Amino acid sequence: MADTPRFTVRVQPDRFDPGAELNAFTARTANAGAVVSFTGLMRDYSRDSQARGETLTAMTLEHYPGMAERQLADLLVEARRRWAIDDATVIHRHGVLTPGEAIVFVAAASAHREAAFAAAEFLMDWLKTQAPFWKKETGARGAAWVEAHAGDTARAAKWQRS
Repeated sequence: MADTPRFTVRVQPDRFDPGAELNAFTARTANAGAVVSFTGLMRDYSRDSQARGETLTAMTLEHYPGMAERQLADLLVEARRRWAIDDATVIHRHGVLTPGEAIVFVAAASAHREAAFAAAEFLMDWLKTQAPFWKKETGARGAAWVEAHAGDTARAAKWQRS
């Protein structure tokens, strides 16, 4: 395990290439035994849009600048406190996205897979429910702000017990 973990947080309006991000992350974690990554993509549907009977054409993600980056950095520190991870990255988009675009990228590196998997899962569960991002979905019938779903909240709650 590296003596000093490296953490990267980026909150940006610009598109990113998840494959290139994973390659760069893996290249800088040469001593790790495991790298786990997750890429979240914008779909053309959601639970809410399906209930309304419509296909999504866009999603707008708003955030609180400065606060979002600080909370994501704190989240990475918490992941390091819980698991022996050597490195971690969180990239999160904001602005208007269209179906198929990458929204979020999370990667965790560790000497062993268990810590890398757990840290990546923890990061995503908390990102979905605790990070200061607000989501508005747009379809043919207009736009609607989206609340956190009970399933996401339940997944995040399991980490409060650990």
